Order: sequence, then structure tokens, then C-alpha cells
Amino acid sequence: MPVSRRGLLAGTAVAGVALAVPGTASAAPADASTGSRIGPDDARYQDLVTRGQNRRFVGKPDYIRVIRSPQDAVAAVQDAVRNGKRIAVRGGGHCFEDFVDSTDIEVVLDMSANTKISWDPQYRAFSIGSGAILENVYKELFFGWGVTVPGGGCLGVGVGGHFAGGGYGPLSRKYGSVVDHLYGVEIVVVDARGRARAVVATRDNAYRDLWWAHTGGGGGNFGVVVRYLMRTDGATGRTPEESLPKAPAALLSSVLFYDWSKVTQADFHRTVRNWFDFFEQHNTPDSPYATLYAPFILTHQKAGQSLLSTQIDAAAPNAQQLMDDFNAAITAGVKVKPQLLPVPAGPFLHLTMARSIGETASPSRAKYKAGYLKKGYTDAQIDAMYRGLTDDSYNGSESSILLVPYGGKVNTVPSNATAAAQRDVVAKMVLAASWESATDDATHLAWARKVYADIYRDTGGAPVPNAVSAGSYINYPDTDLADPAYNKSGVPWHDLYYLGNYPRLQQIKAKWDPRNVFHHKLSIEPA
Repeated sequence: MPVSRRGLLAGTAVAGVALAVPGTASAAPADASTGSRIGPDDARYQDLVTRGQNRRFVGKPDYIRVIRSPQDAVAAVQDAVRNGKRIAVRGGGHCFEDFVDSTDIEVVLDMSANTKISWDPQYRAFSIGSGAILENVYKELFFGWGVTVPGGGCLGVGVGGHFAGGGYGPLSRKYGSVVDHLYGVEIVVVDARGRARAVVATRDNAYRDLWWAHTGGGGGNFGVVVRYLMRTDGATGRTPEESLPKAPAALLSSVLFYDWSKVTQADFHRTVRNWFDFFEQHNTPDSPYATLYAPFILTHQKAGQSLLSTQIDAAAPNAQQLMDDFNAAITAGVKVKPQLLPVPAGPFLHLTMARSIGETASPSRAKYKAGYLKKGYTDAQIDAMYRGLTDDSYNGSESSILLVPYGGKVNTVPSNATAAAQRDVVAKMVLAASWESATDDATHLAWARKVYADIYRDTGGAPVPNAVSAGSYINYPDTDLADPAYNKSGVPWHDLYYLGNYPRLQQIKAKWDPRNVFHHKLSIEPA
């Protein structure tokens, strides 16, 4: 069942380039080719500045460079640093905040042409250009080698930020976070003298600290990632086919539709509690439900309908029975049952494409707020969700609360093994307000902030780590968490995103970006 990104979240090595060898760094030659400066008078400028998928933010940089190689990136960064220009990097354009489209950004490095995906025999890993989008990654890896990565379901998302921030998706409960399969990064950094250079940092070379920082540290912090090297932790890289997880052959799926006109508060509460209870009870990597993925899209009632979209590896033993038992568990004790739409089993990639979130050519304005859950919300928190989604004074038919299963294999990794610290979780929550007109900004921002504050009212309006919550996900950035007007918990934003890993990230930041060239509103501060 195709669904737009807005609909789901709101309710309904490069050819011809010499490779740096492990443990070395290199600067681009003085005559390195780089993309031309694309300024406001260039026909390409407007298309490039409006690539962002949140229309609340549209930047006006002095110029943009389209990056196609490490040499391009080194030369472009060096030029900007030499001239004292603020730099931002755009991959897929899905940043929730204005880290790229900010008024103080003077140079945007656009990675959308840096998309090559190949097997790199030198590193015995898959090389993925940082401008590649997930749709192309899935197709190249699957058609070429029958493998995949446990990435997200938004097909237009670029790997640049998605991978560096942790990355997760429908297969994460079985195979872990994306960064559990990250072997290395090739990245352009700037030293204390202002010299730009390209570095290859891997899991097992001299630059391991810089690799670690990209296993959940988030984008825009340390430099310009040119490519990712992907090989599962523990794999030898003897052959491409054994270096990443095998993709399922087929998927079995179903959809539950909930008619808001028939949903009572009691049924809402019981349904959400059932969802939480199920994933708490089936949260181990060896569970027969490890490949079951069931994001619950709870729209505002003015959308008319909410839906629970479920899939499972069709080759799992008794897959159909597992699916039936899951749907029965979700509807247990619910007086008005939802409509069940079974979907025939189909080929993995075909159904992945059909059921994923498609890109939109006309993105809306939006505000996102999120949180990790160690266990299901309290009764009071579920009631707060209901109040927000049934607020008659709010005309938010495109707004929603999304509950996403997580954990499983993710939780088998120590919290400090990667920068992605949340390794004892069961789910994620994403609250999304979405609208069209700038004149309605205040209304929708107020609703999102009010509902989020109500859900977390016992912890100062933020997902403070405790028995239920585990902070938030840096790929769902929310600048409100750095604002004491909204985060009244006394817990700083960086402890919510990075838990105990923040001091180490600060040390790595000071070492690899001592001039703080790469920064934004929620960037890591040098130690």
C-alpha cells in the first residue's frame, strides 16, 4: 500500500578517485577539480536550495557546490574555510530542523550527485556514496548481492545523515542498528591550521575514534562524509555476499484501519497498551517475532482514520500464524474492532518499495518531537496522547503520533560500543505536526509543544531517562530540547540524545574539528 512521507508521519568509493589507505590521511592536490559555485543567478540554485523536506526552512546561501568525489569535497571545504564561510552539508534533505537551511549558512555542499554504490576489495566492504538515498541502496545491494542494511522506510532519505545518526528500520529488531554494520567512513576534516584533508577512519585502524563518532554521533559535527564502508561487525569481508545481512525472500503483511468516529477513549487506551505490551514481551533477537515490524500511525482524529501497518519475513516458521496472533493480541479487549486488510505475501524488494514512504515533490511545513521508550507509556501518558489526538480546537488532519517498534538485536550491543547509546529500548515515538501555510505556524507549533509537554509533564516536558524513557534520537532533532522554555527538566539536550557518551564525543570533536567548522543548533561542543 503506497503512502507518502507526509501521510505516514502525519497520518494517512567513487570511480576515478585514488583511495586513502588505512591509517593515512591525504589532502587534495592543488588543482583538484570541484563543482562550480552555483549562486542565486544560476538556474540550478533555486532547485538546490529547496531540496529540504521541511518548508519551514529555506536557506539563502551565497553559493552551493555539488560534490562528486573526495577531491571535490576537500577543495570545496578548503575554499570555504579560507574565505571564512559557514558550511553546511546536504544529503537527502530530510533534516527536521534548520541545520542546513539556516540564515547564517553561507555555503551548502550538496552531495546528491555522490551516489556510487560498489564493493571495495581494498577494505572488503561495500562503499556507499554519502549522497545515495535509501531506495537506491536497497536496490543495488539486493539486486547485486542479495544483501541489505536495516535502514529506514523513507525511500528518499539520504544515507549521509541517516547512517551517522544511528539509522534503523523494519529489519533492526532482527539485525540491529545500521551502525552495527558500519565498518568505516571517508570524511573530509579540517585541522587546527585550517587545512582540509580526507581521512578514512575504520573500526580497526588508527582513526577508530573518528569511526566511533559516526556510529550515532549525528551529521554535521565532524566533517563532510564522502562515503560509508559497510560490513557487519564480525564479518570477515571474504566475499560481498557474507558481509551484510541477507535480505528476506518475501514479506507477509497486513493493515489494521481504525475509524476515529468509532474509537472510544477506552478502546484507544486498550489498543495502545496492547501494542506496548506485545513488544515488551517479544523484544529479544531470537524471538519468532524478530522480523515483525508494526509502526502504529495514530493520526489526529480529523484525519478520520489511523492505521497499524505490519510486516514479517514470510519465511519465518508459521509466519501467517504469527501475523494472526499479533493482530489478535492488538485487538484483544477492544470493543469496536478495526478493519483488517490482509496483504498477500510478495517479493521482499517489491513489497518494501510499495509499503515504504515515498518522496513528495511538494513537502509541507512541519515540527517533529520524539522519544525512546524502555517500556510502554504509563496510563497517564497514553491518556495525554489521546487528549492531543482528539483536541477539537486543533485542525490537524495531517498531524500524528507514530509508534515504532525497536530493540531486539539492537539491545545486545553495549551502550558505549557505539555513539548510539540507547541500547535498552523497545520502541520510539515520533510526534509530527504538519501543515501548509506559514500563517498557521504558531497554531501547529503550539499544538505539538502542548501535546509533547503533556506526555512528559512528570519529567519537565522532556523524555528524561528513567524506567520508561531513554532520551531521544539525534536523527529526530528537536531544538526545543535545548530551550529551557520547553525543556524544564534540568537535563541538558545532549544528555537526552547521547546519554553517557557525550563527553567522549566532545573529546573527538576537539581533536578532529578543533576550529568548530562544522556546527549547528544541536551540534557537539568541543571539550
